[in-house]
Amino acid sequence: MPSTPTSRQSESGRGVPFVILAVLYPVLIFVLLVLLKLPVRVISLCVIVLAAALFIGGGGGRAKADWRPLASSLLLVAVGLACFLTDKMLFLRLYPLAMNIAMLAVFSMSLVFPPSVIFRLACLADRSIKGSLAERRIESYCRKVCVAWCVFFVLNGGAAAYTAFFCGDRVWSVYNGGIAYVLMGLLFAIEYIIRKQVDKKMPKTFFISKFRADSRPDSHILCYEGSWSDGRYKTWRDFLADTARMRAAIRQKDEESWIMHCEDYWYFLVTFVALLQCRKTVMLTQNISESFIAEIKGPGTGFLTDQDSVPPSAGAMSVPGILEGSAEPSEQELRDAPAFEAAETDIRMYTSGSTGKAKAVSQRMEEFELDNAFIISKWGEEFLARKLVTTVSQHHIYGFLFGISLPFALGVPFRRKRIEYPEEFESLGDEKYMIIATPAFLKRTVDLESSLPMKDSFIFTSGGVLTTELATRTDLLFGFWPLEVYGSTETSGIAWRQSRDGLEWTPFDNARIWKNEDGCLVIVSPYIKNMEGFATSDLVDILNDGRFLLKGRADSIVKIEEKRISLTEVENRLLQTGLVGDVKVIALEDRRQYLAAALVLNDAGRQKFAGQKKLAMNTFFHDFLMQYFENVVIPKKWRFVDALPVDVQGKKHKEDIAALFARSAGSGGPDE
Repeated sequence: MPSTPTSRQSESGRGVPFVILAVLYPVLIFVLLVLLKLPVRVISLCVIVLAAALFIGGGGGRAKADWRPLASSLLLVAVGLACFLTDKMLFLRLYPLAMNIAMLAVFSMSLVFPPSVIFRLACLADRSIKGSLAERRIESYCRKVCVAWCVFFVLNGGAAAYTAFFCGDRVWSVYNGGIAYVLMGLLFAIEYIIRKQVDKKMPKTFFISKFRADSRPDSHILCYEGSWSDGRYKTWRDFLADTARMRAAIRQKDEESWIMHCEDYWYFLVTFVALLQCRKTVMLTQNISESFIAEIKGPGTGFLTDQDSVPPSAGAMSVPGILEGSAEPSEQELRDAPAFEAAETDIRMYTSGSTGKAKAVSQRMEEFELDNAFIISKWGEEFLARKLVTTVSQHHIYGFLFGISLPFALGVPFRRKRIEYPEEFESLGDEKYMIIATPAFLKRTVDLESSLPMKDSFIFTSGGVLTTELATRTDLLFGFWPLEVYGSTETSGIAWRQSRDGLEWTPFDNARIWKNEDGCLVIVSPYIKNMEGFATSDLVDILNDGRFLLKGRADSIVKIEEKRISLTEVENRLLQTGLVGDVKVIALEDRRQYLAAALVLNDAGRQKFAGQKKLAMNTFFHDFLMQYFENVVIPKKWRFVDALPVDVQGKKHKEDIAALFARSAGSGGPDE
């Protein structure tokens, strides 16, 4: 049961006698011995009585006794008995030395078995430290403070020992009852001053829902154009000014909902923040075709974009036009950054879903920022050491979280335009970069087989399967094995892995997972509003250590002539040949249902089949699969292409793959 304020005050009150004794013990002994001139044995009896009073007053008689009064009481009883039996004052003098030895033992043991006692106390005083960006730096600082206190206890203990063995009662009392506490207070004061200076240098996070106008210096660089060395930047002051301009434009309109599409990351950021500050519903979509906009744009819905290609019928407002046509905001308008509650935001993200048909998923900044907080707690220092570039669209959750929300919270400069072509990496220079990519884009990049000037890169990837072969080639090119993030628009982040260490996924620390009766993963986390969790369509095996293996999707299970077969399993077997760089297997249906496979050969595959006819290639893969499957479920149609069609997020859609076979319809029969 949590302690109430009254109970906490009571517990604090029971510790007062312990503190008083620790401070006044040398003075008390001085008064009894020097001023009152009491016999040593009488003083020892007084000490034993004092120990009993401390034990009772400190809660020693209760079921849950405080260990400090108990330990002090036992020590005083031991000192008192020794003094009474030997009739020597020395044992009473050794109490301060014993306290220094005890404190040294506690502090030094916490250095051997971290975290340090200072860090533990800091976390009790400020619960926001755990999981924060500065946690590791704070722990390192607290360790240094702990070392300083250990040095103090050694020196102070040495002085206490010297006064106990070689000095008179007056000197012993003055040092242990006065000078020692002055030195302790001086150490506290010096540490406090240093701590305030260190705190100013600690990295700070300011999430979109929590920033203020003065959160960062006006000159702080948020965004850069081209490469970092080009020197074209957008600063914190630019952000405050452009959001003020956007707020003014939005407030002139009556619309409560706004469709938003900005390819420019800077335009996206300032427009998105301004809409939230104006308490508007934000509808994020990558698809801005005329028919789609007409489908989702109802009465009372506005449209903001930076694209000139939007048809006039969409009624879009130009974000660049608003910013360029608005007057310079006043200093008051510049500093007016309206606050809003992350839990009260309304964000709709349009995703293709499992069917390929767009659907709106409702989100809030509260869940987004919780997701960011976890990523920051694990890899925040890696972000701070680099500039950020991304190859993914910010209109989807992965691109938004890692390309907009997260760098803003950390103050990490991000590139204004996403990388659209792998060749663009060559122009970025030798800065250290945080790269946000998809497996499909990484494959296009490594296929260039060129050297890159980028050093010490850190790569996050999501949105598709990263094969071990592709991860290996990426490591050779960038010098970093990609870190994969598994999640979805509905769940946000779920787990992560680096396949160099195995194919198992490690759930986020704040996620709870299990497997339902269908064999699919179910997750409960702070990012999911439904307290019962979210059931995915991903088939899993959950391991004893809490990690899990993905086995494909439930919707990848099809029936071919009453035989259940996993499309993912067929794909994995084809990759197992060592000749395939990418593959997608789908179910097609003419007079009957059958499988069709579209493959991209890797270098080994192209070399093996150089000069051979397609029938020979078909036969090879057919015969290979016959080792694992019945003939009836082996693909009957094969396509060998240079690249599989993917969307901007690197995802493969069944409709696009099916089109590869439709274009060649009539050119053959089964197994063509």
